[in-house]
Amino acid sequence: QVQLVESGGGLVQAGGSLRLSCAASGSIFSFNVMGWYRQAPGKQRELVATITRIGTTNYADSVKGRFTISRDNAKNTVYLQMNSLKPDDTAVYYCSAAARFVGQPDYWGQGTQVTVSS
Repeated sequence: QVQLVESGGGLVQAGGSLRLSCAASGSIFSFNVMGWYRQAPGKQRELVATITRIGTTNYADSVKGRFTISRDNAKNTVYLQMNSLKPDDTAVYYCSAAARFVGQPDYWGQGTQVTVSS
């Protein structure tokens, strides 16, 4: 069983930046895909970004060029650097860990709130 704990959320003005962290209780190297999802009020949870064990990244079109996902296997931590934030980025952000490349993640964090004011 792996626990994922997110941190770094908060309130920021449009155009600002935040860096989210996801600390895992165990080794993240055993997971093929680590990711960040988000869920805004009244909307479904959506994929934001993923990173594979070897560092291949994938981003939602809405965040390309603004967000960067990275991982530090030695620290068992995944990061999401968010720049040029927009009010539409307001959501609860969840970290995820998946053993497989397809299908739903195996583990989820509890989420961290990001609020972007206009």
